[in-house]
Amino acid sequence: MHILLIASAFNSLTQRAHAELREHGHTVGVEIAGDDESLRAAVCHHEPDLLVAPMLKSAVPEDIWTARTCLIVHPGPAGDRGPSSLDWAIHEQAGRWGVTVLQADAEMDAGDVWATETLVVAPVGKSDLYRNEVADAAMRALLSAVERFASGTYRPRAQRDIPEARRPHVRPYFSQERRRIHWDRDTTESVLCALRAADSQPGVLDELLGAEWFLYGGHREHELRGQPGELLATRAGAVCRATVDGAVWLPELRPRRRPGGSATFKLPAVTALGQLLPDLPEYPAPGYPNVADEDWSDIGYREEGGAGFLSFSFPGGAMSTRQCRCLLDAYRAACSRPTSVLVLGGNRDFFSNGIHLNVIEAAADPGEESWANIVAMNDLVEAVLLTTDRLVVSAVGGNAAAGGVLLALAADEVWCRAGAVLNPHYRLMGLHGSEYWTYTLPRRVGPETAERLMREAWPVGARTGQRMGLVDRLVACDPQRFRAEIAQMAVRLASSPSVDGRIAAKKAERERQEATKPLAAYRQEELAHMRRTFFDPDAPYHALRGAFVRKIPTEGTPAHLAGTGPGRRVIVGGPVVGGVAEVSAACYQRE
Repeated sequence: MHILLIASAFNSLTQRAHAELREHGHTVGVEIAGDDESLRAAVCHHEPDLLVAPMLKSAVPEDIWTARTCLIVHPGPAGDRGPSSLDWAIHEQAGRWGVTVLQADAEMDAGDVWATETLVVAPVGKSDLYRNEVADAAMRALLSAVERFASGTYRPRAQRDIPEARRPHVRPYFSQERRRIHWDRDTTESVLCALRAADSQPGVLDELLGAEWFLYGGHREHELRGQPGELLATRAGAVCRATVDGAVWLPELRPRRRPGGSATFKLPAVTALGQLLPDLPEYPAPGYPNVADEDWSDIGYREEGGAGFLSFSFPGGAMSTRQCRCLLDAYRAACSRPTSVLVLGGNRDFFSNGIHLNVIEAAADPGEESWANIVAMNDLVEAVLLTTDRLVVSAVGGNAAAGGVLLALAADEVWCRAGAVLNPHYRLMGLHGSEYWTYTLPRRVGPETAERLMREAWPVGARTGQRMGLVDRLVACDPQRFRAEIAQMAVRLASSPSVDGRIAAKKAERERQEATKPLAAYRQEELAHMRRTFFDPDAPYHALRGAFVRKIPTEGTPAHLAGTGPGRRVIVGGPVVGGVAEVSAACYQRE
């Protein structure tokens, strides 16, 4: 079938639907929902067999859903209605939740049900839950619904015929008043629950150091104590704030937008507070390799049965200059350990999305910070490529993009959770790209496929990635099991009798490749392109970056998405900056 995805943004779930529907043999077009007329025009020109809305904040016009079947993915069980379904699930600490695929109707979330799936509500932030457990359930339900529609014989169930949906639960918008943290009386668990329910949108509005901020993230601190609401310490760019019975780490803040002011964006808490931040002690995490699981840190290391595990988890998957350098230091320390296998990553959710555009945008000189960040990212990737005394495995538990994909490809093997989505391209940000992609990507998929991946800029599902060579092993498990599955696989690999031979062959191959064309040559060629872009004030990258971090919406559907159906029109929408179609976070989101 030809399916048209209609969405408010090309967010993680829309990308995954795009990738997996194509894997199942369908042709897929995309329309970023703007006004009703543009949506009508898109439907007319695409002439889809089926409309699917993985993430849609506005109502589908009646004349569209009465003429064609339109399936809506709602992140709640049958009978749940309202715009804040996951917020309520986390707030109420529901143990299980659901995803429902229902038919568009006059009343929001009240249409006939095509499929529904249940999920476990993990104790993680809303965005992490959405990209993982919710997305897994959504794809099971959506693929089932599409198959039922294609059969031509299935009749969806009216909600009045479903026992749990007969008395619908209409939930109001989850306002900031409901999210408010009362530091003088809220427990650590209550604070963490509020933060999880607001991550990554809209954040929790709060007052701190005489200003209003939106708070993001949140991790429990086990030792530090202070007066409720007091700032106690810093760690890895985060600030620690006392609660009535403990403390929490706050990794990111966003200043509240002032009336008439420009849009604000998230930054590491220490960076955001700047000169407002009092003189606080830096409270480092326990040293490697004995970081206890309960002690929060953005980088950790442990060992098991001849395998080392260097894990990292950066908010939004973005890696600043500081984070790249810290991870490189940790990588070098891990390489000093007596292991034969080193696993890079292995946590649930994002692997990496490359350089930190928000930190760059906030810098006094974004060009200089861009350069520092990309050099630090290249140093990290280079260290992985030059590791010849052990096998390196990238364990990709969640989505990855741009330089983050290339960081993964620098390893000897890529083990990827089956639900992950990869975006190994840079052009939507007006960049040539680096991180040795001109070496590692053609090496894995061939030069023609590498060029197509960079040109088309489509998301790649994990299964497709395995078929084309981006992924070596698929790990079919739920997100909470990924770390344990990877550990078992890595320990088996480390104990394999063939591991020494593989390491020797790897070293010989690296020497052969170096004699053919040194890695330094790839680096020099790629970074020459990047440097010209970073220090050219008229380069599209600067406008694209600003639009991305501020989530400035575009008009229409980006050209690279609109033409995905055979024989369909290409919709060139949105402002064009320097000849590159502008794609901001509002239509191409990492989250």
